Formats: sequence, structure tokens, C-alpha cells
Amino acid sequence: MNSHNHILRRAVLTATLALSANAIAAPAARPLTDWPHITSAVKQDKAMEARIKEIVAGMTLAQKIGQMTQPEIKFSTPEDIRKYYIGSVLNGGGSWPQNNKHASAADWVKLADAYYDASMSTDMKVQIPVIWGIDAMHGNSNMYGATLFPHNIGLGAARDPKLVADMAKSVAKAVRATGIDWVFAPTLAVVRDDRWGRTYESFSEDPAIVRDYAAGYVKGLQGDLKSDNTVVATAKHFVGDGGTFEGKDRGVNQSTMSEMINIHAQGYSPALQAGVQTVMASFNSWNDVKGGTDHGKMHGSRELLTVALKEKMGFDGLIVSDWNAITEVPGCAEDSCAASINAGVDLVMVPEKWKTFIANTIAQVEKGEIPMSRIDDAVTRILRVKMRSSLFDGKKPSQNIYAGKQEVLQDRALARKAVQESLVLLKNNGNVLPLARGKKILVVGKSADNMANQSGGWSLTWQGTDNKNSDYPYSDTILAAIQDVAGKDNVTFSENAAGVDVSQFDAVIAVIGETPYAEGDGDIGPAGTLRLSGRHPEDLAVLQAVSGKGKPVVTVAITGRPLYTNDLLNLSDSFVAAWLPGTEGKGVTDVLFRKANGKINKDFRGKLSFSWPKSACQSPLNVGDAGYDPLFKYGFGLNYSNKNHLPQLDTSYPDGGCSKTTAVPVYNPTDRATYGLYVSSGGQRVVLGADLNAVFNLPTVKVETAQINTQQDAKRLTWTGTAKLEAQARKAIKLPAYASTDGALQFDAIVSAAPQGKVQIGIETVELDASAVFQRLAGTGKQTVKIPLSCFADRGLPLAALSTPFSVSADAPFAATFANIQIVGGAAKDKDALACGDFK
Repeated sequence: MNSHNHILRRAVLTATLALSANAIAAPAARPLTDWPHITSAVKQDKAMEARIKEIVAGMTLAQKIGQMTQPEIKFSTPEDIRKYYIGSVLNGGGSWPQNNKHASAADWVKLADAYYDASMSTDMKVQIPVIWGIDAMHGNSNMYGATLFPHNIGLGAARDPKLVADMAKSVAKAVRATGIDWVFAPTLAVVRDDRWGRTYESFSEDPAIVRDYAAGYVKGLQGDLKSDNTVVATAKHFVGDGGTFEGKDRGVNQSTMSEMINIHAQGYSPALQAGVQTVMASFNSWNDVKGGTDHGKMHGSRELLTVALKEKMGFDGLIVSDWNAITEVPGCAEDSCAASINAGVDLVMVPEKWKTFIANTIAQVEKGEIPMSRIDDAVTRILRVKMRSSLFDGKKPSQNIYAGKQEVLQDRALARKAVQESLVLLKNNGNVLPLARGKKILVVGKSADNMANQSGGWSLTWQGTDNKNSDYPYSDTILAAIQDVAGKDNVTFSENAAGVDVSQFDAVIAVIGETPYAEGDGDIGPAGTLRLSGRHPEDLAVLQAVSGKGKPVVTVAITGRPLYTNDLLNLSDSFVAAWLPGTEGKGVTDVLFRKANGKINKDFRGKLSFSWPKSACQSPLNVGDAGYDPLFKYGFGLNYSNKNHLPQLDTSYPDGGCSKTTAVPVYNPTDRATYGLYVSSGGQRVVLGADLNAVFNLPTVKVETAQINTQQDAKRLTWTGTAKLEAQARKAIKLPAYASTDGALQFDAIVSAAPQGKVQIGIETVELDASAVFQRLAGTGKQTVKIPLSCFADRGLPLAALSTPFSVSADAPFAATFANIQIVGGAAKDKDALACGDFK
């Protein structure tokens, strides 16, 4: 880790000013050395506390554990809520009532009422209403017809706390329109390595911006916790999620204690002060290497969840776990984790295996593995949040004044303003921008007419994939916005610019960038770089097709993080970082184009909240670092008053990735795109595609998304006859020496039903009979399978380049789940690698 002295000083000054009225007179601020005590704006009420104590005393153990359990709506019915005394439900990204992506607000409210009614008809002495939580990340973003605001990275560039507070108020109403009363936001991560796939969920690499936004966001959502336009907020993810080594999702944060408190925890003090009622624990681990203390997984750290957050900081709300996050705590499983509850988790997010979780947890209490005092404290906190948020007032979700009102989902004017403020102008050679109206405009690029790309992850679906423009009925793509302002007859669109005569136009607007991703899938792994063109060569190709033709080229980059774009900058006269703007494309054109009278309409006001790299491997890159030398510094952003000329930039980049690796991903969260998954059955061959909710019922096999390591990371296949799953690229891809040397085909598998016939594992056309291997794996839970590449080479497989690096086929009933498929150099020598003799 770098010393971060500059960023620490700024963070500490901000913290001191917030926590002490006399701090302005202090001559200097020192870094915080321990977790500060925070006084919440929401005070405890003696009468409420007495009532809670009385209710808890009258509850059975089963009722208490039920209150501590949070299943997903796909795996829990209203009758389940009644029978098992469930305290909370959630819907994950891409989960909707009746699995209907286009469900109306009224449909959502109907289900919310059903859950509520069930929770109020148990045999408990006192009925306890259920609370429903949702990831409303940038608007009520899982909801069809809702306005989507820019993601947090764009809001950070806007430098406008009031805008963020106003957005939160709007989101609260939109969520209440669907009958839901709890939002898993705001994200208070301070991202320090932009290779993390959740960078766009952070406001900034600078804790000062995160801190400035936290309180207003919480107050905007929660209000007085009583009115119809309020929801319960969640500060997440506690703590250090944005600081993992190499930006790996769920990885290890190696900060010192001082860095963890003064950088990564800076958003929590104002959030707690504003009265945030829930905190979500983080997936990451914390290993204070310099301090010599390995705190382990946050979900299992009593030192962090109980001692730091609850005792020292004084948080009296509830701590909720993340999606199946208890599985990552040593000794725990999806349905069992005494360690996490003992560490301080109060409400456990157990999407699918919640019934056995309840049974296991009851048994753990009865055995004394979890003290009853810990259970009573957890239930007390859950009831406290429910009472404070007026759930005990006897109103059904449908009795909220906003319930079922489709129009409340929209706040397009505010979102459009947010887009205007979020845009950052990085280059404007020759003052090409703003563009005049009435000119002939050529629009190119894959993201010009693509709402999925424009909105990014956490938009209708979890990863933001498998969405069409028609899934966003109240929206404007950037192309539509250009057509509106320039005149439709003046605009020609060609995604790849093929066969277009650029000389016939006055200007070119290229809308390019990243495609949607969310946690896990968005990580840039060790084999990758920050170079946008490396992962999206089509962007470089389209700019090469239109640049240098005598017409100005304006590039609009749709991206969830700063990236190495020197080659694209060189081909552009103007370059705008538009981040992930959401549904309001007109917010972009409001700034790019002049008024009809020729005057400036809206000027750029966005400033980088993340430093922009000058080389492909310049990460971590944060203001205040030793040797800080970005292409565009933190805080950079041109406007129309600037006369700035950016010279040609170096476009070199290293072969291979930025970090040491021996693995080539075939199908895992770092790469699901290079090799697509296909299934052949009964004469049909189908591509599994990006829809993680899709279930394929083919003649001889059923294929569905499942979990082995992380959320929706696996494919579960249930064979009834001959069928094959294969990973295949459009053309053979060279296998690097680091992967082929003593390499192995490696994957994680859970065999739930032993094969009744032959099972074969293949690379290209060479297949090995793995029936005996899978027979041994049946019923043993998750296993990592390593098959030496030599086993395939010995049967004639050339390893230089591969188009089908994995296949599995069966000819009789068999059930197994597969994840994390890769080719790993050196793995053939691992002790647990299989021998070629294991295959017939």
C-alpha cells in the first residue's frame, strides 16, 4: 500500500470538522487512531425499547430465528413467511413478481401485500410485519418503467450533494410505489483500484466526496422514517470493499488500521450520524499486513461488526449479511454459520437454502454454539428498525399513498439534470464542442442506440445484460437525443461506419465504451489491462473508420471507470466521459449542442472523481499516492471557457496482463464473453446467453443458473439422455505458454446425482471418459477438478490454439453443476490433479 499521506490528511480534516464543533479553531488535524463514537440523529425511545423487550421475551426460539432470516422471493412464498415467522424478504437483481420482467407497480404491491398479510397471521403472541429489501441502485433500477439515474461514479463527478439528496428522495417514492420499504443503498465504498468491477458504484477514490454525499443520501431515503415517501436505508459494504488487492471482488484489503478508518470508513460516520438504520457487511477480507493482524472475512469479524461498529461507533440498528456471504466465512455453508451470527450479523441473507438455515441455527443455539443473548440482541435490533420505520403502524403496503402508482417511478427531469452535471470533458481540441444545430451528423458506435450499455449493471437485471431498448419504455438513447436536437433528417446512424462517406457530414459523434457488468463479472483480472480497446476492439475499429477524414470526431465514452484510452483519444477531436448515464440520453445532448440561437445551452461542470490513467497498467492510481502521475488528474474537467490542446499520446501497452497469472479463463466471473456456452440436445443447439434467469428445458437436459462460489456463477445441468455443454469461441484463440506449461483444464463441480451412463470431458474434438471420476464426486459437495492437458495431448490434441476448450457430455441421467472453468498453468503438478489413468 502507498502511504496515502495526502488523502489521509484531507479525510481526517473532513472527519474532524464533522465530528467537532470546535474543530475549526484546531491548528492541525491528526489521523483518527480508532473508530469514532457517533451520535445518531435517531434516538432510542424508552417506551419503544420496553415494548421490544416485552415482545422478544414472549417469542419462541423458532420465531426469533425466523425473524433473523431473509430469503429471496423466488424461493419463498407468503405461506412460507407465515409458517416460518420470516422477518424479511429480498428480491435480487433480475428477480420480479412471477418472474415477470415487465411487472407493473401494482403487481409488486400485490405481492408485497401477500407477504405482509402472511406475516400478520402467524400464531405469534405479537404479530411482526415482514420488511422487504431491494437493490435500488440508481433509481428503482430493478423495475420496468422506472427512471434510471447516472450510477454513483457519475454523481461523484457532479460534485453536487443536494442533487444526490434529491435523487434519494425520488428513489424512496419510486420504491414505495412498488410496496417495498427497504433499500440496499447507499454504497459508501472508496475505490482504490479501478480494476474492481464495482468501481461505478463508488462516488470517488477520494473519501471526502463519499463523506460529503453519505448523510444527504441517507436523509433523502429515510426522511423522518414515518412518512409515505420514506424507506429504510443501508450503508454498505462495511468495510473496505473498495480497497481489495488488485481490485478483486470479495478479495483481501491490505490497508493499515489508519487507512481503513481514515479512507475506507469515511462515509460511515456521516451515515450513522444521519441515522442510517441498517448496515450491510462486506464480502471482502481485511489483512492489516503492516500491523500484523489478519481480521479475516468481514462477515466473520466480531472485531469489526460488533466491537468497531456497534460498540465503539454506537450503531444500534441492524447488520444484514450480503447474498450468501456467510459461505465465505471459514467453517460455514449456505445454510449454516454460527460464526457470522456470533460476529454480529443480525439478519442473514439466505436466498435459497433458508429452511435448513433455520433448522441449523436453532440447533446451534440449543447446543450453545450461539448464545441466546446474541439471538435476543439480533431480534431486538430487527424490531427496533421495524418500529422506527413505522412498520408496526398497521398499514399494508397498498395503503401507502404512492402504492401502485406507475407514474411515481419516473423523475426524468431530475435524472436529466444529473446527467448534465456528471459529464466530464477530457479533450476539446479546436473547440469542436459545442456543436451547432442543423448540421449533418454521422452517429457511430455500439452504444449510441443501446439502453443496456447506457444504463450499465444493476439495471432491470443484476448484470444489466439481456436487456433490449424496449425494456426501457420511458427513456432516450443518446442517438434518439441527437436526432431530437439536430433534427432526425440531419442524422445518419451506422454502428460500425461500414460503407459510409464521412465527407458528406459536418461532424461525427461516436458513442463507445464498456458493456454492462456488475460484481464479479466486471473485474479486470490478472490477465487483463485497463485498455478499453483490448476488451472492445470494435470501438477502436469504428474510430479508425471515421477519424482523419477531415471531419471533427466527438467521442462519448460510456464507461463504469477510468480506462486507458490513449488510442481512442488520439482519434478524437473531443472526448467526453459520460460514465453510465441511465435512461436520460438528452442530458448528454443538452451539453454537447448549442441552443438554436447559437449560444451555449449547458456547459460542462463535471470533474473527475477518479484519476484517469496514462498507461494500460496504471492501477492502483489515486490522488495523494507517491509518484502520482495520471493522464488526467483527480478533479480535472474542461468547460467551454477553456482553451486546451491535448497532443498525441503514447499508445503502447504490454503483451499479456498487468499482473502475474497462470490462468486463462474459459467461463468464470473475469470472462464470460470470450467463450460462449452452448448446449446440444435432441438435435437442437442453443446458446445459453446472458440471461441469468433463463431456464432451458431441452429434450434431454435441463439447464439453469446456480451458485457454487459466488452469486449465479454456475450452470446446473440435469441430464435425462444424450446432451452436451460446451464453451466455444468464434475462432481458435492462442493458448499462452504460461497456461499450457504443465497446464490443466480446471473447474469447480458439484455432482448431485451420479451418472447412470457415460460422461465425457472434452477439449476441441478430443474427449475423455470421465464416468468413474464423476461417480466418485457424487454427493461430496464442491470439488475442484484438474485434468492435465497432457491427457488430451496424448490423444492427439494440438494445444497451440483452442476454440472449444471445454465440453461435458452425458448419454444417460446425470446431474451436476459447473463453475470457474479455466486452463491453469502448473496445475497438472498439483497434488490433487487427476492422473490420465483416471480416464478410460
